[in-house]
Amino acid sequence: MRISGGSLKGRKLASKKFFTTGGHEDELRPTAAKVREALFDILQSEIKDSVFLDLYAGTGAVGLEALSRGARQVVLVEKSPVRSKAVKDYVTAIAAKEQVKLHRQRVEYFLKRASAAEATFDIIFADPPYAPDAAEKILSLLKDHDIVEKGGCVIIEHSTKSVCKENSGYLTFVKNYRYGDTMLSVYRKIS
Repeated sequence: MRISGGSLKGRKLASKKFFTTGGHEDELRPTAAKVREALFDILQSEIKDSVFLDLYAGTGAVGLEALSRGARQVVLVEKSPVRSKAVKDYVTAIAAKEQVKLHRQRVEYFLKRASAAEATFDIIFADPPYAPDAAEKILSLLKDHDIVEKGGCVIIEHSTKSVCKENSGYLTFVKNYRYGDTMLSVYRKIS
């Protein structure tokens, strides 16, 4: 798996095998390269100088791709100690400790703390484990914790078999993009 664009283009991330920590519920499903490319095509006009949040970061590929393409600050949230350590080591190796913050914790806990600290993000990418209600769950969590900057964007990667709400609280549905059995659902905070 490699960074596909920007200043880190071509840099190799750790192998997928390294990130498998055992158990079906902890199975890693990294965002495919074609989906990452499509994601950054969608975000191309707003990634530069953004504050980017990558929930369920896994390998960190999406957040690190955002950094490579010009995000000012990247925050990664990953609960797995093995994956978090590998991502931390990679961030150290590319000398990006000032621009990349890694939180080794559950997404629900991070969102509660970020909301309490009044943190906001320009772009939030969430790739929860594929489950029938995973996309709805993350939308509900984001609705409860208003951490999206006005005009900001939320993109949820999910299975085409699961359906996302048209609108959720302060988030307005914009569009779905389909790539095989993967869907990217885009929302905006209008006001």
